Amino acid sequence: MKIIYWTMGLVLAGSVSGLAVALSNDWDVTPVPVALANVGDWAPRDLQEPAAQIKRLSAMASSDSRVPPVVLQPFAPDLASVAEVLPEFYAPLTAWSRKIASGETLDTLLREAGLNPAVRAEVALALGAEYDLRRLRPGHELTVVRSFSDTLQSVALGVNDGVIIEATFGDSTTTRTLNPDPESVILAGETIIESSLFTALEEAAIPARFAVDLAQMLGGTVDFRRELKGGETLQVLWREARFGDERIGQPEITFAALNVGDALYEVVWPEDGTGRATIYVDGEVLRVFAQPVDGARLSSVFGQRRHPVYGNVRMHTGVDFAAAKGTSVRATAPGRIAFIGWRGGYGRVVEIAHGTDTKTRYAHLSAVPESMSLGQRVMAGDVIGNVGATGTATGPNLHYEVLVDGRPTDPFSDDLLATATADETQDALAATQLEEARLRLETHLAALVVTGKNERL
Repeated sequence: MKIIYWTMGLVLAGSVSGLAVALSNDWDVTPVPVALANVGDWAPRDLQEPAAQIKRLSAMASSDSRVPPVVLQPFAPDLASVAEVLPEFYAPLTAWSRKIASGETLDTLLREAGLNPAVRAEVALALGAEYDLRRLRPGHELTVVRSFSDTLQSVALGVNDGVIIEATFGDSTTTRTLNPDPESVILAGETIIESSLFTALEEAAIPARFAVDLAQMLGGTVDFRRELKGGETLQVLWREARFGDERIGQPEITFAALNVGDALYEVVWPEDGTGRATIYVDGEVLRVFAQPVDGARLSSVFGQRRHPVYGNVRMHTGVDFAAAKGTSVRATAPGRIAFIGWRGGYGRVVEIAHGTDTKTRYAHLSAVPESMSLGQRVMAGDVIGNVGATGTATGPNLHYEVLVDGRPTDPFSDDLLATATADETQDALAATQLEEARLRLETHLAALVVTGKNERL
């Protein structure tokens, strides 16, 4: 009976299947897109497991059917270790740099660097906020840094004494002045004077500008034109500020010893900033002299000269020291303030009386101390004003005069100031500073011979 039922069921199922096939051939349906139809053809590739692992599992399965199946975990990389291996990425930068040549302007270099007019104007405004662009000089160096997309990143202007004016551009523009941290170096040198003091210093690699300092100190005592016969020995000790291999500012002479005939002339410059220099002859104090302007260049001497403004030849009644505007001007000898004010082409003037018949005049000043007054007592080395260009002057300088009985006298040959100043010198202190200066010179000269190098502080 059960066999009959199974047979009837199979016959009925076959009939239904045949009817379904027949109906499907008559239905009008939209064909399946090829791309969709091919989806079903995709199948994952066989996993490529390590050969050694497959062999090991096969061996285990054949030897012991009770070994449970091994589930292999998919490989997951250690992201932390990958991050350590990958290098850091920095956007590449390009730098363009060149020194300013004679006749060139900031805009000239910025245009050569490839900056458009709008960007050049922005750079000029940024740098001008920290530095007076009218002071640009040949030798100043400009560096322009841009990103790979040619976006301006920064501009640096290297000016005097290692100072850098840096402007940074981005969401905002910032400008700052970078001052170097110089290293103080003590140097020593020795030379034989054969033709001139200037030439001897230059040939010995000693700053030739020290010829001015020595002429200023010894001009009234030693006649360099007549008394220097050739063969005189000059020893010099000086200080420089350096930033790397670059010298910052001007060198400062601290000691000099000159043999002239049978006499030994020595000059000790102070390190306390007072400007008072002591002159010795054969170990005895000759006089104390305070330079009117520290580190200045002697730009014009006493005597006949062609006037730099008017062009005619006329008497120059003093000496001129070229220095930066604002540089301190000091009294060269003790005395009392006799005049503060203006005198025609002299501009702003301070005059100091030294006794009854000698007076010193300091002209072209930009300013004088507010606390200074007529009749005030001043000492050699006291600040009595600042370098300027008031009156008839071609640039910042100090015009310094010595008047005796109202008549101009060569400041480098006057002995009255020396007498007035010598009374202020303490003999014991002067002797001590001379011995210390001699010892230091000998030490540095000896080290220079042994090592060929100068000491760095």
